Amino acid sequence: MINNTLSSYTPSTTAIATELTPRETEPRDIRALESTLKASASLPLFVTAQKTWLVFAAAVFLVSVPVFIEAPLVRSLPSVSLAITGFWIWLSFKLMSRPQTYLWGDLLLGFSWSWLAGSIYWGWLRFEPLWHLPVESIGLPFACWCLARNWGKVGNWFYLGSLFGTVLTDIYFYLVKLIPYWRQIMEVEPSQIAPILQAAVKQVQTPLGVASAIILATVLLVAGILPLIKKQHHWYAFGGAVLSTILVDSLFLIAALAA
Repeated sequence: MINNTLSSYTPSTTAIATELTPRETEPRDIRALESTLKASASLPLFVTAQKTWLVFAAAVFLVSVPVFIEAPLVRSLPSVSLAITGFWIWLSFKLMSRPQTYLWGDLLLGFSWSWLAGSIYWGWLRFEPLWHLPVESIGLPFACWCLARNWGKVGNWFYLGSLFGTVLTDIYFYLVKLIPYWRQIMEVEPSQIAPILQAAVKQVQTPLGVASAIILATVLLVAGILPLIKKQHHWYAFGGAVLSTILVDSLFLIAALAA
């Protein structure tokens, strides 16, 4: 009887063989698992690449903002524009206090230096072009100090890229002798700007003006594209700031041609 009872709980040889024999679907399941693991491994790379391009787009946007927003504001309300700098700095540190938004706070802090310089120069010193680069360089010591300590790389490289584009643009103005037109535009009413812009366009269309523009654009393209090879956030911020200089300068040229 005991033997009969034990035999009722003993799995049959057929059942054991069935369990031990690999199922035909196992290779398919393994391939599916491998595909899932590969997709999961590549997801962080995709997210990182996407965020890197978002940094690039944000850098382009932040260089273009002063042209459309700060310039009209600072001409009529320079004190308000200057005060907004404090808000940008506060917001940047607020964002940097959270790991999820640290990157954007870092970028905004670098933008704060550009906004501060623009508020000071275009608000009170715009009549003298010689003051432009010294004022735009107001954040340079801070940026170099931070980068030497490996802190705030995204924002500080963005600021350096923006400053680099400004330096090349000002050099072009000096080479093509556009500084007198700059002074005239700053001294007259907006309704009287069109004839001055038309005269400046003629100066740009000279052989020296065209050759200098080609060299300027080439340098900006090389300096803006090469950093993108490294696929790092701070280099994309720098490259975006440099390349957007071409966009801003092109907008000014289109406005002058349309005057």
